[in-house]
Amino acid sequence: MEDFSTNTRMHKVSMTNRRSCAISGVNDVLSFDIHEILLETEQGMLMIKGDDLHVSRLTLDKGEVDVDGRIDSFTYSDVAGGSGGHKSESLLAKLFR
Repeated sequence: MEDFSTNTRMHKVSMTNRRSCAISGVNDVLSFDIHEILLETEQGMLMIKGDDLHVSRLTLDKGEVDVDGRIDSFTYSDVAGGSGGHKSESLLAKLFR
């Protein structure tokens, strides 16, 4: 059986009419509410902003997340997610300044 714990997943975002999107290559969901979702992906941190956002499907063992709602923006951070919690916390502090 393949080990997906290493960085072997491909990151892909597929959006339909700004109302739903399917994202692969997701390592973790750091936070989410109806206005913002913060994901750790293979390509760094991804912040999704919008209104009435919902995580409709979450399969972290496959690295897949589906989001529904009105999607206004995707913002990537160049900081790649690490295995330590301190990197994620300092990144969150930087994002919300």
